[in-house]
Amino acid sequence: MKKQSDYSNRNEYRNKTASDLCCWQTEHKQTELFICADKTCEKESIAAVMFLRKIIDEYIINNEDFEKSLVPLTAAPNAPKQIIDMCTAAKAAGVGPMAAVAGVFAKHVGSELLKFCSQVIVENGGDVFIKTDIQRIVAINAGKSPLSMKIGLKIEPSQKPIAVCTSSGTVGPSKSFGRSDAAVVVSHDACLADACATRLGNEIKRQEDIKGALEFIIGIKGVIGAVAVLGKTCGAAGQITLENL
Repeated sequence: MKKQSDYSNRNEYRNKTASDLCCWQTEHKQTELFICADKTCEKESIAAVMFLRKIIDEYIINNEDFEKSLVPLTAAPNAPKQIIDMCTAAKAAGVGPMAAVAGVFAKHVGSELLKFCSQVIVENGGDVFIKTDIQRIVAINAGKSPLSMKIGLKIEPSQKPIAVCTSSGTVGPSKSFGRSDAAVVVSHDACLADACATRLGNEIKRQEDIKGALEFIIGIKGVIGAVAVLGKTCGAAGQITLENL
């Protein structure tokens, strides 16, 4: 799980968040979320984080491989829904279940807040859950790439939440076997987007890998689109719209 100190430039991209919403931070153990909504729900957000953290911690105690496995695992019988969602996403992407942990926190907290709000943005270390009534742009943080924060994904208003999740071989502490500055996946399922972003990042070790990696990722059922950035090179695939910032 990601620690706040691992993201020295977090405030840079968080300061660009929509000004029409109420925004706050929610922290518990290693989880640190930046949340915006059409009403402030700090108590509800921390309750959602603590609930999910307890579920994951208890599951790891009884299933030690879950935390460290780099390959998909089958959820234990009667596993909580959130664990099943992580395992299902990991299987689709061909990665370990913890590759979906940031996504599952964003998804769970965002879904809980939608019981009280009509618009919600939950950002968890580059993994974003969004339900918006107006068009938004999600900027792509690609570390030292000259394209970092210069391009973004246009998110249209919808009745259904959407997730934009990012992995990187050069930014943050998350494990990646690739060298991409940003590997971004869009899906209505935040767990799937997170796991597939990890897989996309793993596949990109040089610029020549971008095209094939993108084609592979958008072939996974449930993936709407994907973006990959390595240095000065950017590739995109699927039903997404990029915007110059």
